[in-house]
Amino acid sequence: CVELSGELGGEEPDKNIAEELAGASLAPTHSLWTTDARGSVRLRIEDGCPEEPITVHQMFKASVEKYGNMYALASKKNDRWEKITFLEYYQFCRRAAKSFIKLGLERFHGVAILGFNSTEWFFSAVGAILAGGIMTGIYATNSPEACQYVASDSKANIIVVENQKQLDKILQVCDRLPHLKAIVQYSGQLQQKLSNLYSWEDFMDLGLDVSEKQLDDIISSQRANQCCVLIYTSGTTGKPKGVMLSHDNITWTANHASRAGDMQPADTKQESLVSYLPLSHIAAQIYDLWTGIQWGELVYFAQPDALKGSLITTLREVNPTSHMGVPRVWEKMMEKIKQGISQCGYVKKKLVTWAMSVSLEANQKEDEKPFLLSLTDSLVLQKLRTELGLSCCQKFFSGAAPISSETVQFFLGLNIRLFEAYGMSESTGPHFMSGPKVYKLPSCGKVVPGCRYKVANIDSDGTGEICFWGRNIFMGFLNMEDKTREALDEDGWLHSGDLGKIDEEGFLYITGRIKELIITAGGENIPPVPIEEAVKKELPIISNAMLIGDKRKFLSMLLTLKCCTNAETMEPTEELSLEAVEFCQLQRSQATKVSDISGGKDKEVYRAIQEGIERVNSAATSNAQRIQKWTILMKDFSVSGGELGPTMKLRRPVVLEMYHKVIEGLYQE
Repeated sequence: CVELSGELGGEEPDKNIAEELAGASLAPTHSLWTTDARGSVRLRIEDGCPEEPITVHQMFKASVEKYGNMYALASKKNDRWEKITFLEYYQFCRRAAKSFIKLGLERFHGVAILGFNSTEWFFSAVGAILAGGIMTGIYATNSPEACQYVASDSKANIIVVENQKQLDKILQVCDRLPHLKAIVQYSGQLQQKLSNLYSWEDFMDLGLDVSEKQLDDIISSQRANQCCVLIYTSGTTGKPKGVMLSHDNITWTANHASRAGDMQPADTKQESLVSYLPLSHIAAQIYDLWTGIQWGELVYFAQPDALKGSLITTLREVNPTSHMGVPRVWEKMMEKIKQGISQCGYVKKKLVTWAMSVSLEANQKEDEKPFLLSLTDSLVLQKLRTELGLSCCQKFFSGAAPISSETVQFFLGLNIRLFEAYGMSESTGPHFMSGPKVYKLPSCGKVVPGCRYKVANIDSDGTGEICFWGRNIFMGFLNMEDKTREALDEDGWLHSGDLGKIDEEGFLYITGRIKELIITAGGENIPPVPIEEAVKKELPIISNAMLIGDKRKFLSMLLTLKCCTNAETMEPTEELSLEAVEFCQLQRSQATKVSDISGGKDKEVYRAIQEGIERVNSAATSNAQRIQKWTILMKDFSVSGGELGPTMKLRRPVVLEMYHKVIEGLYQE
């Protein structure tokens, strides 16, 4: 591929034929980036990815022509799955679009959606785009203030909320939303009468007198290099940034990244999946919503309490062909299975453990699968997968955060290969992907075909910053020129902020984040994740481990213990999990609560943890990488507590602030 040089805002290089063809259907522009919602960008159309750019509407229309009579969406109503076809889905989106127009949605203004995954979420998302607005998801866990920031930044004319709980958040801040014209509630009865609040039924009827032509005129004015989606980063540092994605970002990525993951088009074999991860995050949005339209997939919506435990029930009913989880979801499944195995009788437990060791060994070898594996699989492992609702599942994806090798190996023991995807909101999701044909542990796979990468500032070890290029690279951060210039260099390469290296076959290995690197007082650079993972692997009682030591003389660590969670609030309780209790019993300890152990109360457990830390230290590459001190916190990390982001990613700056006193205590002489 040719390197593109010159300033971002400068003249474009000689147009090639693909660009000439596309030129007619694109908005005029010379720049690769913009921070204006009304702006347009030059697409990275090259010989490597010459596909003609299309809008979201063009992608949907093409799918309706191919898959119109096939089922598209399924929701559970009164204990029955109700399904609608692609043609009905498309018509509902048009109806929603007309109602948005009737409510006064202005071109390039936001429609913000706040609530759990549902057909209405999808209709609102696509309808907002067809009506000329910009679709913006808001995390259902956001505080009223965080909702207000996103709605105000995206100039939202309409906010679609799930229920009374989400409505209350908006009502608390609506006097600070000058662009807001209406609120639509899609679930539950309206509990109050307000002039600009609509039930879903009333909303869908609002636009009946808006003509098809009026809607079609707005649709045909849309260009593939204009913004249609805003993804807000979860703001682990500073304010959330609005990642502007163009029609081409969405349609190109839905087509190419999913093929890299071997997703099949419905006329070959219809894929089915369960939608439950937050749609305001790029991973779920690309995987559930946009890829679903592109390939004619059947999407089942989980219950709102999916992550509180009902997900497995839904999976068992649906038996999807493909499933995506963030690492924490896979970890929770792993804990559930381990708990089940530990309650089996002696013989059954021995049988399962043996079957899993056969599968793990066979899956770690590159060669053909032995006969023994197929035997143990059909006799033992298939039953375990059926328990999880994954008996028909062919493809298992993990994304949004790094997954531990312990989790990956546990699932290999169930004959389940977790395909890791790596990318960012700014790359419309996956830029590197593993799949059935591209798989090598512990890598994140290879670059998505049509995308490019380079490694900047490589050190002696071959590690450097991973940089991205391709049709999936975002337009810019909304109203944030400085941040956009920080992310994109003058040639238009996106700098990920992640450190990694690429092997001779093109597989990518991520070693850490530049911002997370701990630089000790002695000047040594230490990536925290490998050390944290090693501690969790040595000590099955540990839930979260966070390494401390930036600008300090030595490393220390905050530890949390594995605990049960309150099924309603999802808050971690004081009760130790079954696995943690078993760990204690092995140390001849009777502890069942965090308070039985913390503060040095339980000498046996403290000794066992110290021994585990010493085993990790014995493998350290230098003295500076040894953990000198550690402490157990009274409470596990959680989304509601603020230590984890919406996709369960550790928010280090938040933890440093929350436990400032505890940390200072570790460093007092």
